[in-house]
Amino acid sequence: MLSFMRKEPVSIADSSQLVLTHAGETIVVTLRRLRSARRYTLRVRFAARDAVLTMPQRGSIRDARAFAERYAAWIAARLKRLPEIIPFDDGAVAPLRGLDHLLINVPNARGVVWSEPLREAAAQGPAHALYVTGAREHMPRRVRDFLKREAQRDLEASVARHTRRLGLPARTIGLRDPVSRWGSCSATGSLNFSWRLIMAPPFVLDYLAAHEVAHLVHLNHSPRFWALAHELSEDVDRAEAWLSSHGAQLHKYGAAR
Repeated sequence: MLSFMRKEPVSIADSSQLVLTHAGETIVVTLRRLRSARRYTLRVRFAARDAVLTMPQRGSIRDARAFAERYAAWIAARLKRLPEIIPFDDGAVAPLRGLDHLLINVPNARGVVWSEPLREAAAQGPAHALYVTGAREHMPRRVRDFLKREAQRDLEASVARHTRRLGLPARTIGLRDPVSRWGSCSATGSLNFSWRLIMAPPFVLDYLAAHEVAHLVHLNHSPRFWALAHELSEDVDRAEAWLSSHGAQLHKYGAAR
């Protein structure tokens, strides 16, 4: 992430994006104003596959543009190095509960989507497969729907177990596909999670369920919150480390946004 200190608090008309040109290519940079920001910072987001420039609340678009243009080559290089999206298509490999699965279209079989050990697994390839019935053009939707159903089932089971342990009432689970968080708990106690957690190892999904359930008691990240999170899950540190190292990779699976 690149940054520089703001020199003067000039404030002019706000803008949500900057459009740059580098080596004949157009680069769109999203602007984000933050009250807490004291300098301009620039980063390329893996999950959203875009560039974001964070600036002070009273910072100037002029300084923001100058900063972005100074590092246009850096932005372009980072964007080009992002891994390509892996579509949910026949022959692709995608994880389910932490295990790589080969996606196989079986148009004439019965059912919709199911997982089982690969019938003829290669020595260096995945040992499991997702078999997807119907026409190949429907595979992306069917695989995504299957993953969402599995995520709903696993998250409901984990949340129910953690809420029972705390003596809290059952909660409904909402699924989203955010790029900046894996779960959330509203002030009213609504729980939402990224359906992509079903692709992570089970201990990661269960930790996120425990994390959000702990927010039902402490709607903050205070020491009391973390103490409760550790009480509910013995995998807090391991799961946080996994998400830090591998979480962003989950966003490369499926059709581009």
